[in-house]
Amino acid sequence: MTTVYDAIVVGARCAGSPTAMLLARRGYRVLLVDKATFPSDTMSTHFIHPPGVAALQRWGLLDALAATGCPPVRTYSFDFGPLAIAGSPRPVDANATAYGPRRTVLDALLVEAAAAAGAEVRQGFTVEAVVADDDGRVTGVRGHARGGATVTERARVVIGADGKHSLVAKAVHAERYHEVPPLQSGYYAYWSGLPTDAFSLYDRSGHRRGWGAIPTNDGLTCVVVGWPQDEFKANRKDVEGNYLRAFDHAPEFAERIRAATRESRFAGTADLPNFFRTPYGPGWALVGDAGYHKDPITAFGISDAFRDAQALADGLDDVFSGRRAYGDAMARYQRARDEASLPIYGLTCEFAKIAPPPPEMQGLFAALATQPAAVDDFVSVMAGTLPPPEFFAPDNVARIMGEAAMPVG
Repeated sequence: MTTVYDAIVVGARCAGSPTAMLLARRGYRVLLVDKATFPSDTMSTHFIHPPGVAALQRWGLLDALAATGCPPVRTYSFDFGPLAIAGSPRPVDANATAYGPRRTVLDALLVEAAAAAGAEVRQGFTVEAVVADDDGRVTGVRGHARGGATVTERARVVIGADGKHSLVAKAVHAERYHEVPPLQSGYYAYWSGLPTDAFSLYDRSGHRRGWGAIPTNDGLTCVVVGWPQDEFKANRKDVEGNYLRAFDHAPEFAERIRAATRESRFAGTADLPNFFRTPYGPGWALVGDAGYHKDPITAFGISDAFRDAQALADGLDDVFSGRRAYGDAMARYQRARDEASLPIYGLTCEFAKIAPPPPEMQGLFAALATQPAAVDDFVSVMAGTLPPPEFFAPDNVARIMGEAAMPVG
């Protein structure tokens, strides 16, 4: 007899494994597939802001992450050259801590959690095609394990969690909207002897450069450098030289990294599109980067994937249990995702331009430097615990500028 799953999840990283885990924990029959095997790496800023860490805590996975030796991050710092600010985010669900685990660590942990919840996991399984009935409703996938015969698996819903170039999204012609073309390109490497306990960002947009430093597993620090998209082809001819020359615009950091040791090759890309996709249709849904992708400069990818995995699993639980119709539940999922994502999406696209901020923003940053509580609020925006519209509301900006005795606008 052919097994019919409640859900087939294509892609087993930060969006797919949690979705499969959450559905399996509710008793649904779930098949989770990925062409990769785990542990394995993937390009990523691999930072989890406090809302994402709170999700891991709710799911009972935070202790396992902490046990990997990944250091907690409780401070965010922003160095703009003429001034620097640092603070701690507001808590969410009593959590104000972030982590920057290697994807070799995090993804394997998530896959194991999905399997422990009862999901059937097939690693090294390549999906060849999405299967649909005569009415166009998706009914399953066709694919093969490494060296194995092609098989067809059926499900009530097929979930694409297979990244920005999602095969599922392409197969169902998921509509893209709010599109912004790639704005920057970036390269990163891992360094020893470069200790940091903060999520540290350096803005040298006047020189068309920016970079960040994140503590991660094994005593290493991930340092990612970004430059505008129009420099990608020229700079890739000498990645190491251009990467290292960026630090000349912050002599203290340059001295520290020259005394450190690079422990990895450089990884980088210019393939950083910004878009939303309609995340559902007859028999299919999208989650994570497959449904919503943005420049990694603000490092929200993993945290947003966790949020949307929870929301999608909740919506499908409503559908499978008969509490809501599929279209109603998935429309609610899309609205909630977009409402939560659009403010930081806009801010991310502005930062990704790597261009000097307008004078009013420069004035706001100068005012923040005199007010620790306001710095914590700005940090909370960048950590995902305070909505950008609340911080950037005209009344709040006027208050901050007024307390610093600075003109508004």
